[in-house]
Amino acid sequence: MFLRLASSSLVDRKGSVFLTLLAICVSIFVLLGIEHIRSEARESFSSTVSGTDLIVGARTSNINLLLYSVFRIGNATNNISWESYQEIASNPDVAWTIPIALGDSHRGYRVMGTSSDYFVHYSYGSSRNLTFRDGEAFEDLFDVVLGSEVAQQLDYSLGDELVLAHGMASTSFSNHDENPFHVVGVLEPTGTPVDQTLHVSLEAIEAIHLGWQGGIQMPGFGAATGIANASDLTPESITAFMLGLNSRMMTFGLQREINEYPGEPLMAILPGVTLAEFWQTLAVTESTMRLISSLVLVAALLGLSALLLASIRERQREIAILRTLGASPGYLFLLIELEATLITVVASALASILLYTTLLLSADYIVANFGLHIDANFLSKTNLILLFTVFVSSLLVCLIPAITAFRKALQ
Repeated sequence: MFLRLASSSLVDRKGSVFLTLLAICVSIFVLLGIEHIRSEARESFSSTVSGTDLIVGARTSNINLLLYSVFRIGNATNNISWESYQEIASNPDVAWTIPIALGDSHRGYRVMGTSSDYFVHYSYGSSRNLTFRDGEAFEDLFDVVLGSEVAQQLDYSLGDELVLAHGMASTSFSNHDENPFHVVGVLEPTGTPVDQTLHVSLEAIEAIHLGWQGGIQMPGFGAATGIANASDLTPESITAFMLGLNSRMMTFGLQREINEYPGEPLMAILPGVTLAEFWQTLAVTESTMRLISSLVLVAALLGLSALLLASIRERQREIAILRTLGASPGYLFLLIELEATLITVVASALASILLYTTLLLSADYIVANFGLHIDANFLSKTNLILLFTVFVSSLLVCLIPAITAFRKALQ
């Protein structure tokens, strides 16, 4: 009876109630969405690389080097000569290295040239190594290993052929058609940019660029497979490289040595430290977005309070009839609070459904444009606490109209 009375009262004022419910729904959607994307982005970035002591690249900002070498965001200011790479890799303190050559793409996904050591030493999350869902690492010149996202979205399987494009455009007119690649392996999902990457050998990168100058293939170099196999495919330069040390006590010493390298301007960064710097630069933005979403929610809840307060003035006869039927002032107080509860609960449910659907439908777009995996399941502990806070806040804000109804009943 109590719930039916509150529902009927809201239905009678469906126009104003709908607009208020919509405002609260949008504010909850924004609040939960910002918090979920923030936490998912932080977790995605933090779990991308582990077990790597230093990342080395051409001299630039620490964050830029981290972004393009690990997260495939942005581009390098310059390359590293192969001679410099070999000299640093031969340092007795260096246990392993992973060279990285970027620049080409396939249907919007980045291509990374590397060595077979990548599949042995690269780790992510809690020192988890890469594993193959199908196939194995590349061995022949024109073999390619796909990340799980690439294989799934483009519907590739072992043995399929694909052609790489020159540059990073999603639609390119400069393709390496003369040298198609064969899919020999598909990696297990990692939740990192590895899933959106095509992996080939450094020699393959050199082979497909034989006869290319300034992004244009020179005449007479068509069908260059035979030429590639007969040529010296030692790279002239690479984009960056990761390295692991025999002892982490040598990290700062080698970092200083690389930063002062006389052969060319290089820099070495510690991934964990640089990632912490990256989040510090975003701290103000995160706080601002949280503040804005909170203010939007407060405005919506104040609108709810104003709606109920205005309705009380229009419901003098209803209040008098309820009092005549024996309703106590406390009953009317709880009736107003129940109406606020119903509006908040329905708005929260609609916002949750809308957010889940939006995240589900935009997952591919976020991956393709930002390289981030955002899980559609947003019901984390933090978001559940936020929903509870919204519920409690709505009850507190609506104390004013509820007390007003209580006083009207006494009169």
